Amino acid sequence: MKKSIPNAVTCLNLFSGCLALCSIFAGNLVAGAYFVALAALFDFFDGLLARALHVSSPIGKDLDSLADMVSFGVVPGAFLFALLTQAGTDLPDWLPYAGFIVTVFSALRLAKFNNDTRQSDSFIGLPTPACTLVVASLPLILENDHFALTPFLLSPWLLLGLTVLLSGLLVAELPLFALKFKTLRWQDNKVRFIFALLSIALLASLWAVAVPLIVLLYVLLSVFSTDKEPVAAA
Repeated sequence: MKKSIPNAVTCLNLFSGCLALCSIFAGNLVAGAYFVALAALFDFFDGLLARALHVSSPIGKDLDSLADMVSFGVVPGAFLFALLTQAGTDLPDWLPYAGFIVTVFSALRLAKFNNDTRQSDSFIGLPTPACTLVVASLPLILENDHFALTPFLLSPWLLLGLTVLLSGLLVAELPLFALKFKTLRWQDNKVRFIFALLSIALLASLWAVAVPLIVLLYVLLSVFSTDKEPVAAA
C-alpha cells in the first residue's frame, strides 16, 4: 500500500499539468500558472515521500518522468506559444510554434536524467520544473505589472531568446545542487539554506517577479559554490 503513495502524488502532478494545459488553451494563462505551481509542489513531495517511506520502483521512476514530460515539458511550450501569439499580429504565423522548442529539449533533459548515474544527488543541467516555473511566472507578472514590464516581457525577441536560453540550460553540462537535505546541519547544507532564505525574501518582496530571479540565483549559487557534490565522469 505504502508503495502506491508516491505514485499517487505523481499522478496528481500529471493531473495538475493537464489542468494547466486546459487553462492555457482556454486563454487563462494565470490559472495555468497556478496549476503549474501545484504540479511542482506534487513533484517535490512525491520524491520526498518515496525517500521517507523507503520505497522506489522502475514504474515509479518512469511514471515520474512521464508526468514531468506533461507538466514541465508540454506545458512550458504551450505557455510560450500563447505568449508569442500575444506578442504581436505582425509576426510570421509560424513563429509562436517556436515555443515548443522548450518541449523538445525538456524531453531530452528527462531522457538524460533517467540514464545518467551522475544525477543521483545533484543535477546536470537545469531541472524541468525550474524551467517551467520561469515561463509560468510571466503571466503572473503581466497580470499585476507593478514594474511596467509588459512591453519588455511581450517582446517576441525576448520570448524567443528565453526559449533558446532555457533550452540550452536544460541540456547543458552544468552541475547544479539538488534540494535534498540528508541532514539539517548547517555545514552540510550551507548552500541550500542560503538559497532557501534568499528565495523566501525575494518572494516576500517581489512575488512573481522573484521567480526568474530565484532560478538565476539557483544557477549562480551552483556555479560558484565550493561545497556542492562532486560529479563523476560519465
